[in-house]
Amino acid sequence: QVQLVDSGGGLVQAGGSLRLSCAASGRSFDSAALGWFRQAPGKEREFVASVSGNGFARIYGDSVKGRFTISRDTAKDTVALRMDSLKPEDTAVYYCAAEDSAAAWLAGEPNLWGYWGQGTQVTVSS
Repeated sequence: QVQLVDSGGGLVQAGGSLRLSCAASGRSFDSAALGWFRQAPGKEREFVASVSGNGFARIYGDSVKGRFTISRDTAKDTVALRMDSLKPEDTAVYYCAAEDSAAAWLAGEPNLWGYWGQGTQVTVSS
């Protein structure tokens, strides 16, 4: 059974930091793109960040550029999201995702990604 298990969410004050982690199991994702999306109440799921299958390329959403950093450990099939300078508008449920198609990775559209974690809540207080 293929699973992505994400963790690390919590409550933090504005300006603080959090680190999210996601571990994959059930198959190898060493050549798949890995990424993070988020969804706030009443809003559509939004692209946050992704890293290519070879780990060399990273893409960030405009709202998180310069504040968030995505990284992967191919040997462990894990992906992490370091979030700094958090703002109240970063409050959302964060989902890790995996996708084999490079075209889907480049598009950044959540409906094109095939594998999803269960989500972890991040709440940033003002």
